[in-house]
Amino acid sequence: MVGRIVSSRAGRDKNRFMVVVSSDEKFIYLCDGKERPLSRPKRKNIKHVAFTNKSLDENSYKTDKALRRALAVLRDKAEREEP
Repeated sequence: MVGRIVSSRAGRDKNRFMVVVSSDEKFIYLCDGKERPLSRPKRKNIKHVAFTNKSLDENSYKTDKALRRALAVLRDKAEREEP
């Protein structure tokens, strides 16, 4: 599950793409490199996220800057696909 890209379905961060950095039974911990840096992941209930079919290699998001870039590419693709 670590490295999966998810979209938040509830809360202040609704519709924002984030990457899973760790998980336990009920919660996952998410980062986006900006609002939620790797040093301070967001704890979120698994029920409140939508999993995408995309994932990132752990080496591609070792820094917040690299994570922001990777998510920006995905966000741009998603915006182009919407009607």
